[in-house]
Amino acid sequence: MIASILKLNRSDFKNLQINTSPNRDIDPYAFHKVVYSLFPKTENSRDFLFVDKGGNFNERQILILSKRLPEEPDYGTIESKDIPESFLNQNHYGFEIHLNPTKREKNGGKIVPIMGKENLVEWFCSKSESWGFLTEQESLQIQFTGVQTFDKQNGQVTQNVANFIGKLQVSDRSLFIKSFEQGIGRGKSFGFGLLQIIPLQD
Repeated sequence: MIASILKLNRSDFKNLQINTSPNRDIDPYAFHKVVYSLFPKTENSRDFLFVDKGGNFNERQILILSKRLPEEPDYGTIESKDIPESFLNQNHYGFEIHLNPTKREKNGGKIVPIMGKENLVEWFCSKSESWGFLTEQESLQIQFTGVQTFDKQNGQVTQNVANFIGKLQVSDRSLFIKSFEQGIGRGKSFGFGLLQIIPLQD
């Protein structure tokens, strides 16, 4: 796997025609198009993840995780490095992840957002074992919640947003590696699901 940082400054945003007005959020679909331009289509399914790491007035950073090296961007700069296999062999990690928390209703199968911090904590902890790890509930923080809305070719898209930060213990190595490489949850095409981890001492 390859980790990359794409850096975009104010001039890059102007050239990409991305609105950076202080009174509105940056369009997630714009970031989607920028990142997708770095990975020409192949016969295989999408093999990369990304997340907007924010920045300041002058620069924005996008973290990308991919199985292949991204192309040089038309605008901005990109730095990439290989992730050693040993990186995923630890037992404990600190983590951060930007998710689109949803559930499927039992009656009718409608997909609905999970709202409220207590419900989000319960949802995350109940799901984490299926992602290959256990979460220390007392360490789990929800940094922010809300919705993001943007226009796409076939209409307007609204997504539930929550950012989770905490500590985890690997319970199933193969599931954990799959979650790291393929992402977690819905909305991966729009910057959700990239499990950002830092090894902790056992």
